Amino acid sequence: MHKTAIYPGTFDPLTNGHMDIIRRASMIFDTLIVAVAKSATKEPMFPLSEREEMLRLATRECPSVRVESFDTLLADFAQERGACILVRGLRAVSDFEYELQMGYANASLNPALETIYLMPSLQNAFISSSVIRSILLHKGKISHLVPPVVCEYIQKRRSCM
Repeated sequence: MHKTAIYPGTFDPLTNGHMDIIRRASMIFDTLIVAVAKSATKEPMFPLSEREEMLRLATRECPSVRVESFDTLLADFAQERGACILVRGLRAVSDFEYELQMGYANASLNPALETIYLMPSLQNAFISSSVIRSILLHKGKISHLVPPVVCEYIQKRRSCM
C-alpha cells in the first residue's frame, strides 16, 4: 500500500532542522509532500515563491519528496492529495501543546488523518526559522543553521548576510 505523508510548514526560511525531518520522513513514506503554507496569519520574511524555490533546491536529491504550496485547510489539502499522515517536528515541550491542539483539530476535520511527530536530531533541536530570521535582520551568520543551498540562495537574493 502506497503511503503519502505531508510535512506542512511555512519554512520561512528552510532550516537544517526542517531538512533533518524531511530526510527522515522521506525514508519512512513512499511519498512525502512538503507543503508550504501561504500563511494568512504570519507575515513571512520570504515570499511564498522563494520559500518553495529554497525547498525545491534543498530537496532535489530526495526523489520521494514533492514540494507544493497551499492556502486551504491542511486537512482538506491532505484529503485532496490522498495523504493520510501528517508529519510534524517537535523540538521541545513548548512545541507539544500547540502541536497537540493542531493534531486534534485536523483529526476532527478529517478523521482518517493521523499525525506523527518526529524529534529533530540533537544538533538541530534549537534551530527555528524565527531565530534565523532574527539573525538575518541583524546581519548575522546563518550558514551553520540552514542547508548550504539555502544560504547561497539568501545571499544572492537578499544581500543580508
